[in-house]
Amino acid sequence: MLSLDRMITLYLSAPVARFLGRDKIDCVPILAYHSISDNLFGYSHPYYQINTAPEVFRQQMCWLRAAGYQTMHLRDLPRYSSPSGDGGKKIVLTFDDGYRDFLTEAWPVMQQCGFSATIFLVTDRIQQESRRLEGADYLTWQDLRELHDQGVSFGSHTVSHADLRSLGPEQIDYELGYSKEVIEQKLGVPVRSFSYPFPFPEEDDHFVRYLVDVLQNLGYQNAVSTVIGRARCDRHGFFLPRLPINTWTDPQFLRAKLEGSYDWLHWPQRVHKFVHHNVPLMQRAGWAQADKSR
Repeated sequence: MLSLDRMITLYLSAPVARFLGRDKIDCVPILAYHSISDNLFGYSHPYYQINTAPEVFRQQMCWLRAAGYQTMHLRDLPRYSSPSGDGGKKIVLTFDDGYRDFLTEAWPVMQQCGFSATIFLVTDRIQQESRRLEGADYLTWQDLRELHDQGVSFGSHTVSHADLRSLGPEQIDYELGYSKEVIEQKLGVPVRSFSYPFPFPEEDDHFVRYLVDVLQNLGYQNAVSTVIGRARCDRHGFFLPRLPINTWTDPQFLRAKLEGSYDWLHWPQRVHKFVHHNVPLMQRAGWAQADKSR
């Protein structure tokens, strides 16, 4: 199955990006994984799938190692400056939600490649015994303690994977604060990273500023989002863009994403969010005006 974003990236954006030297911009790609399994989670279109088949994941990791990439942690990104101007072959690997297949499928391969990772946990789904939702098992606290001892980092992905824009201030504080508190209590390590669930509302400047204030007050130092793109080393560390990876990300597509050829999709993504956010507001305003004129 071919996807339009892949075709545009490989055959239009990649040649243009190389010609303009976008692959040389000082950026660090942050790769966004979810489940390393064959579970489609109900998504049939390649663009929306959040799973990466185990064999494909192995191929991706082996390709990254062969291409000379090394992993780094989010906490080191603000202090990192590439002397070569090409990101120094550095990447950040992130895994959202806390699926147990990270332990069984992803981590053994990553250890062979010498890679590190950050897992963003939905704390309500992490229990003493593995919890199963939508056909997927989640990590346990014992699993997480073992992974921490082996060098894996952890961050918050909220308590319940709620859509934060639908919540009030007290609920948002609970989702961000209590999830951080639980992880710190269970694992005995400070939590400094946060991953925003659902499409990130970058078009809502007021809400974004509010979230940054909340995160800083709670002691977070960085955050990642669903905004598509590579992370600029000279930008602030909240709601950094990432590159979504799944089964359909073959080595050619993966290379294009790492070199900046997929960054073009951020603008259609932002326009879609802007329209989705503002059209209902304009419609409501029009209805209100119509009511007044009656």
